[in-house]
Amino acid sequence: MMDPASASAVPHPYWPRDLSIPTYVANDRSMSEILMFLFSVSGVFLLVTWLITGASGRLGTWRRLALCWFAVCGFIHCVIEGWFALYYDVLPGDQSFLSQLWKEYSKGDSRYVIADTFTVCMETVTTCLWGPFSFWAVYLFLTNKPYRFVVQLIISVGQMYGAVLYFFTEHRDGYIHSELGHPIYFWFYFVFMNTMWIVIPMVLIVDAWKQLSAAQTLTDSTGSHKRKSN
Repeated sequence: MMDPASASAVPHPYWPRDLSIPTYVANDRSMSEILMFLFSVSGVFLLVTWLITGASGRLGTWRRLALCWFAVCGFIHCVIEGWFALYYDVLPGDQSFLSQLWKEYSKGDSRYVIADTFTVCMETVTTCLWGPFSFWAVYLFLTNKPYRFVVQLIISVGQMYGAVLYFFTEHRDGYIHSELGHPIYFWFYFVFMNTMWIVIPMVLIVDAWKQLSAAQTLTDSTGSHKRKSN
């Protein structure tokens, strides 16, 4: 005889398979529509930032690419992750486009459709801090503010720290919230799309470290010359 709980369970595509999501409503948007939106809008932010940063002719290719990264981060953190931070409690049953985007992504990490405490807290911090800070970083470099590399360092450390915790908490859970080894849901959604927030911030941390160290070396050298002249 079938267990009453099993009989009334709402079918869903998430892991673990016995996960209870009573309010779940299946997406009516396809995976291709959702991914096309995400990558198209990100591409627009990248292209516009590339054109803006090239207008002055002052910034090199590497710096322009870094600013393109911050612009895309600003969009993803403020809009995409911001939506989750606001509507995580109704996400499974909501059919708004961005809710469907999160339900699609949750096939790689079901913590998002069950309002996992760590995930909600991490995404809220990311939305409130690293989103606005990312747009601010673009402005600081365009206007050549002296503290631009300090802000780059702060954002990058915060992003990398959040991504490391994101992976480590799931590792501690035994990767139960995804179909382990699935080429799209595990390797592309869960691993690849989040590893970027470890690798790229790490590169930017090293970059900021070098820039700030050079500035401090120059300051120390100038101070030393002044003391000798006195």
